[in-house]
Amino acid sequence: MQQPAMNFYLLGENAAVMQSLLPVDPHCQRRIWAVAQALNDEAQCIDVVPGMNNLTAVFDPDLQRGDEMIDRLKTLWALVEAEQFSPREIIIPVRYGGEDGPDLAVVAAHTGLSEEAVIAAHSQAEYLVYFLGFQPGFAYLGGLPASLATPRRAEPRVAVPAGSVGIGGQQTGIYPSSSPGGWQIIGRTDLRLFDVNRPTPSLLQSGDVVRFVPIDVALQHGENHA
Repeated sequence: MQQPAMNFYLLGENAAVMQSLLPVDPHCQRRIWAVAQALNDEAQCIDVVPGMNNLTAVFDPDLQRGDEMIDRLKTLWALVEAEQFSPREIIIPVRYGGEDGPDLAVVAAHTGLSEEAVIAAHSQAEYLVYFLGFQPGFAYLGGLPASLATPRRAEPRVAVPAGSVGIGGQQTGIYPSSSPGGWQIIGRTDLRLFDVNRPTPSLLQSGDVVRFVPIDVALQHGENHA
């Protein structure tokens, strides 16, 4: 497979960046996560932040030069393979519709599907966590079926409950905490997406594979979740 073209550069005095020059691609993204794993295993960086199509390595300039970190990123990029990254699978039990999913009917009407078909399509897809942002623990997920794409609400809600599962355009996501939001809310989970008392506060991490399971199905089959 052809090697994705990458750009390497310094960001200030204590960060080095590698950035793909091609459109977002799952294979390239898994290689980026493999580089992140390798850097974390080496434990020489202050922080390693994988993003969508990029990675930022934060280092101590008193202990390491910027050109050395750039060289390390180039070396790791040449060595790692996408298959070296081992993703976790996270199951998210969801109560779809009703008070927990007040916009399920809106999504059904926009897509021309029944509410049952919307739930089936949303829960049968496999999603990939590309990166975290917007608020602590909020995961940007790839993998929403094109048939479910629905515009955001014309008027955002003042407060969306924590755990709400929504669709906004061509993306789906989960609100980790109560906040204003304009996504179409189709369900809710009781899982805590972000908890400062956990060793790793964010439940979801870059590279995780996510599956949504209707809560009655999850209970029936005894699904395990984080």
